[in-house]
Amino acid sequence: MNRRSWMTRTLTSSLSFAIATASGCVSSVAASEPELVWGRRGFSDGRFLKPRAITIDDDDQLYIVDTTGRIQVFNSDGVFLRGWSTPQTANGRPTGLAIRRANTPVPPNAAQIPDLAQLPNAAQLQEPILLVADTHYYRMLVYTLDGTLCDDQQIGGTAGHSPGEFAFVTDAVCDNEGCYYIGEYGDSDRIQKFDPEGKFMTQWGGTGSERGQFVRPQSLVVQGDVLWVVDACNHRIQRFDLSTKTPSLIEVIGKEGVGEGEFYYPYDMAFTADGTMIVCEYGNQRLQHLAADGRWIATWGGPGFQPGQLYQPWGVVVDTMNRVHVLDSNNHRVQRLII
Repeated sequence: MNRRSWMTRTLTSSLSFAIATASGCVSSVAASEPELVWGRRGFSDGRFLKPRAITIDDDDQLYIVDTTGRIQVFNSDGVFLRGWSTPQTANGRPTGLAIRRANTPVPPNAAQIPDLAQLPNAAQLQEPILLVADTHYYRMLVYTLDGTLCDDQQIGGTAGHSPGEFAFVTDAVCDNEGCYYIGEYGDSDRIQKFDPEGKFMTQWGGTGSERGQFVRPQSLVVQGDVLWVVDACNHRIQRFDLSTKTPSLIEVIGKEGVGEGEFYYPYDMAFTADGTMIVCEYGNQRLQHLAADGRWIATWGGPGFQPGQLYQPWGVVVDTMNRVHVLDSNNHRVQRLII
């Protein structure tokens, strides 16, 4: 019997999601089986080779990058829509994607305004764009959602420790004011903040396990005036107040472990409609559903190859119907759950 067959038989009978009966919480995951599984290993449109990051736009279109450097776009049912490749891939491929949304709606009389730049909030009257953490090229790339590269909006591109230089870029996100936050690991486990024009503003962090330090800040999520940082190799999540000049630490959630509310190499997180969060663990090969303060609600997944099992997952998003899409990386697929 080969290794794959042995693992499949062993795990199929032993793994299922858990329900928090002791605390009185009931899992919001309806069953251990996913609602939908799609994708397979390959190089053609709609297939993946170890997908590494996922994000979602306001139309529930999924943007996924894999280790070939391809960015592919799908509808929420896994139907391929379009795709393109990043400019360079010889040194490595992107590991982070995010959408910068149009934060302020265009006013109803916009067509009658000859020069939108004259508006006080013109900086926010922008089309959504895709931010790409081009990890091994020390930069944040920017694309329109149809795949056009915006060279003039790139941040970084030089390896180093100075402001505006980067080690290995993990993720890039944007707040409601149009400011960018870019995480990196390697020699510089830090987060740098840039204004809407891409000018350096501040930085914080540094390599370490103390509060406010990081070891591979793999994923960033902005929620209002709070930045959530998935501090992967410290096996925790940290959140920071963005309303201060230099973001200040609010709280640290989680610790290393395999228990409820503990993490082992968390790589991504996303928020549900009710403000609870889904955390994707690369090491524990599972999803955890947690309250915003870290209280455990439910667990889904476990290592394996069957539907409902995961093999080193890298990313998670939640769509407008409150469905969870998990990037099951080493199974070269996406699984969708109802919560």
